[in-house]
Amino acid sequence: MAALVPSTQNPGDLPTRAHHRRRAIGSRSPWFHVFMIPFTLAWITPMVFVLVVAFRSFDDIVARGLSALPTSLSWEGFATALSAGGIAGALRNSVIVTVCAVIVSLFLASMAAYALSRYRIPFRNAILLIMLAGNLLPPQILLIPVAKIAEGLGIYDSLLALVVVQVGFGLGFYTFVLHGFMRSLPDEVFEAARIDGAGPIRIYAQIVLPLCRPSLAALTALATTWIFNDLIWAMTVLRTETNFPITAALLNLQGGFVSQWNVVAAGSIMAAVPTAIVFFIFQKQFVSGLMVGTSK
Repeated sequence: MAALVPSTQNPGDLPTRAHHRRRAIGSRSPWFHVFMIPFTLAWITPMVFVLVVAFRSFDDIVARGLSALPTSLSWEGFATALSAGGIAGALRNSVIVTVCAVIVSLFLASMAAYALSRYRIPFRNAILLIMLAGNLLPPQILLIPVAKIAEGLGIYDSLLALVVVQVGFGLGFYTFVLHGFMRSLPDEVFEAARIDGAGPIRIYAQIVLPLCRPSLAALTALATTWIFNDLIWAMTVLRTETNFPITAALLNLQGGFVSQWNVVAAGSIMAAVPTAIVFFIFQKQFVSGLMVGTSK
């Protein structure tokens, strides 16, 4: 009988109540901010310290100590890292590998996820699990096999080898994420496209990819960070220093300029800037991509 009683709730009050609820969630007690201040300082202090050291000259560090405040700003560390430290060439190698690996990985993953989520492929769940299982193996047990395979293919000690390795080990995870998102797309959209005469390629290019933009943006940010900051595969398939990415070049920089902290700090900052730029560019899409499906 309670279901037959007309509701006295005004529908216009729903947005207002939702707005107040969001404000209640967003507003926090001042004690929360006081409690978070030490954690914020502990997270920011090392980055500020490295930034300050990078803009100090070597003579100032020797004369006044590493923890002293700088008397003047200097680009000496950045210039030395770019020229003598080989950071410029390493940044170029990292950008080439990252851009190529991200584009190829997401392109192949999106096609694989589209086929596995929209077509009745035999053993498709097993295929998806096998692709994902490759990411569950510790990379340490695969170092020698990967190096031998690269030698057998004739691509060892080249940027192509590093791109192939990054694509191979990232493809399973990207496919798994995109597969879950594509399965949630409504079937009515695909049926309407087929009625209009659209084929699989047209549906994939004009419907699936635009709808998957939040997930693709989130994966782009993640893949860029993982690939750009990778060290273990770079040391596995590369031997020539001119082919080293930025992570391997930083090891050489630290060994060659062990006492020049401003050079090492400058190289570390230049290595961190590209991934930070990518994250800030895709920040909105990254958050929306992570929130996909939470309201369902």
